[in-house]
Order: sequence, then structure tokens, then C-alpha cells
Amino acid sequence: MPDMRVLGIDPGARRVGLALSDDEGRIASPHATLEVKSVAAVAAAIAAAASALEVERLVIGLPLQLDGREGESARRVRALAAKIAERCALPVVFWDERLSTRAAERALREGGVRGAKQRALVDQVAAALLLQSYLDAQRPEDDGDEYD
Repeated sequence: MPDMRVLGIDPGARRVGLALSDDEGRIASPHATLEVKSVAAVAAAIAAAASALEVERLVIGLPLQLDGREGESARRVRALAAKIAERCALPVVFWDERLSTRAAERALREGGVRGAKQRALVDQVAAALLLQSYLDAQRPEDDGDEYD
């Protein structure tokens, strides 16, 4: 994958977490949390963020069921992605985000972050985890010759 800045999106019913990669598309960092008022408002906010941050691709977490099937949550995410696509002409990639929120909660808890502060950060951290998973999967296989 060529070097590019990527925006990771962890959509939820009440909040949407955003994460941003570095310019080389190697490292994901938590970025922001959006409150969901309506699908249209969230889509507009994401499109505005993508433009302001000069990203070249959007990676949206797709909440698959544990058996891999798509349910109602996945349908809502696909509808959100369609609204975002109406507002910006960036490639959209769906990425399996099963259990990313639980992993984010666990990471924050292990880091000593609890209560209201954890609730404020969990969606951003979940977005960073899913984006990092995507970025890692895009890297070419290591040939084991790192000291050339």
C-alpha cells in the first residue's frame, strides 16, 4: 500500500470514534469522538473531518456477528457509509471490527482509565485498534531481511 493518511471510523448507535493514521499509513492514533444526532449529521461531520485532515481513504468498522454474518448493525453502518460517500469522493473500505470496543475498554482499564474518562475515549481507541489492524494487514509480508 502506498503511503497515505487514512481515517478510521468506529460507528456506534450513540457515538462514532475516529482515528487517524500517520502520513505513511503505518501507525493509527485516536483522534475524536462524534455524538450521533442523526445519520446525515454524522456523515457530514466525517466528510468534513476527512477533508480537513486530508485523508485519502476511509476505513469503516463493520460490526459482524460472531459467526461472520451481517446483522442490523452492519446494515446501519453500510447506510452511514453510503451517506458519507454522497459527501466525499474517497475510497471506503469496510473492516471487521468485532470486539474492538471490548478490546478498547480492556486496554483503557489496564491503563488505569475508568469511569467518565473511559467512556469519552473508548470509541476513539476502538477506532484506532480497527485502523491499526487494517494498516497492519496492508503491509507487505516481511521477508525476514530487515538489516539489508
